[in-house]
Amino acid sequence: MTEQKKSVSIQDLDARLRLARQSAEETTAKAGSKGRSRSGLGLAMRLGVEIVSALVIGVGIGLLLDYWLGTKPWFMLLFFIFGAAAGVMNVYRVATGIGQGVGYKREDVNEISDDPT
Repeated sequence: MTEQKKSVSIQDLDARLRLARQSAEETTAKAGSKGRSRSGLGLAMRLGVEIVSALVIGVGIGLLLDYWLGTKPWFMLLFFIFGAAAGVMNVYRVATGIGQGVGYKREDVNEISDDPT
């Protein structure tokens, strides 16, 4: 049982990619306003989860350090402040759209130019 590998031509691959993109655009167009109304709720849930999880992690680390070092409220209070700052920073990043795509840098409209050089 020997199988020969078929080489895929660039044109065939390009045609399949175009077809996949068209079907994805059609699906997005059909979703229309449903996707937009859900995205607001999704964004609100994400903002809430971001701030609460940062606070929980900060307080958890503070409690563990307090238990380990015997300095009851101090590390918990310190890491509560760190967690709150991290949560606010994460909410700011989500709200402004910084870091939305992995490996992509958000470019401002002023920085984009049609000049290829």
